[in-house]
Amino acid sequence: MNATLSYLGITGVQSWVIHYVLKHSEEGPVLQKDVEEAFRLSRSTITGILQLLEKKGVILRESSASDARLKVLCPTEKAAEMDAQVRASIRETESLLAKDLSPGQIQLFLEVASQMSQNLAECGAPTV
Repeated sequence: MNATLSYLGITGVQSWVIHYVLKHSEEGPVLQKDVEEAFRLSRSTITGILQLLEKKGVILRESSASDARLKVLCPTEKAAEMDAQVRASIRETESLLAKDLSPGQIQLFLEVASQMSQNLAECGAPTV
């Protein structure tokens, strides 16, 4: 995914954070702590990601109306544009991956991948 998104100048994890902030900001304020919890990453890791995205003009950090110590993450128009490009890139990659596979083969793969993900979740491993 990192190689696929390199033309946008972002990594796969950064694209997930952009998407998260975009989608969850529609429901209300998104704080750094929300992103840390959602991705199970340390404060310092998320801080680095958010600083880079802010530097690139993808998000803004604004003081919370209820607590000035908290910063609300606000997606910019550039975030929406990048997210659309990421989604298009994912669709294109999925199309390439599924080329010459029957619907049955794809369904079997999805079932096996789902079971593997469930196995990881049951032993406490982080899943995406």
